[in-house]
Amino acid sequence: MTAPRLETVLRSATQQVVIGHDTRFCLIGERINPTGRRIFQEQLRAGDLSAIERDVKSQVEGGADVLDINMGVPLTDEADLLAKAITMVQSLTDKPICIDSSVVEALEAGLSVYQGRALVNSITAEDERMEQILPLVKKYDAAIIALPNDEDEIPMEVEKRVTLTRKIIEVATKEYGIAAADIVIDPLAMPIGADQTVVVTVLETMRRIRDEFGVNMTCGASNVSFGMPSRHAIGAAFLPMAMQAGLTSAIMDTRTPQIVEAVKAADLLLGHDEWGGSWIAAHRARQAAPA
Repeated sequence: MTAPRLETVLRSATQQVVIGHDTRFCLIGERINPTGRRIFQEQLRAGDLSAIERDVKSQVEGGADVLDINMGVPLTDEADLLAKAITMVQSLTDKPICIDSSVVEALEAGLSVYQGRALVNSITAEDERMEQILPLVKKYDAAIIALPNDEDEIPMEVEKRVTLTRKIIEVATKEYGIAAADIVIDPLAMPIGADQTVVVTVLETMRRIRDEFGVNMTCGASNVSFGMPSRHAIGAAFLPMAMQAGLTSAIMDTRTPQIVEAVKAADLLLGHDEWGGSWIAAHRARQAAPA
């Protein structure tokens, strides 16, 4: 029997976003992240957060529903930096936030200042990691992204990913009282350039997770095209396929119109854009822009 399909509710101080199987695909803007951005890292070390304002503007204008914030900069106080960044972003936009850190203290600092109901990025199926993060998720009434890999390795088999997903859901719901609706699984999208089977595997993983658990899913949209030419074309093909398989959100750079338009078209074709209202409104906005 197919599991009921769940909804994950995120909130800012004034806006609510629902991630679900029967709603529009949720775009999580990834740009507020210093990884691979040397100048941004130097600015953050100097206490200059001005670039965040530009990133917020570009991600929101590109269509982001939620903003992922990562402040992982070496030689800084990540907890303090993350708290300041979250406070700043909430002064600039009413979009809900995904708080992204591998440092427990930074996650708590971010959650403590956040106004609303956040998404936390992330945990794995490792017992120690769940013991560290899940109490914070419960304490601050947040939702959590969870990756079905453990201390051994990233599993390449669909069955192992499904087994670890079951473990995460059972631990979170039974030991910590977190609702299954608040667990967003990352089914582990991996680079197609490294192994031609990885996309078939992740799509089957998505279908299994959707049908067996009904939970929502997300992934790093750019992972699949990493190392390949014409990456935007690959992303624009992959995400609609993933949406059909059960993916309900993605962490992505919403400054890429080709990929965003592909997602919006898939929403229309999958019946998640009532009477094409959003598609038509976006088309009219583009027509009006030059004038």
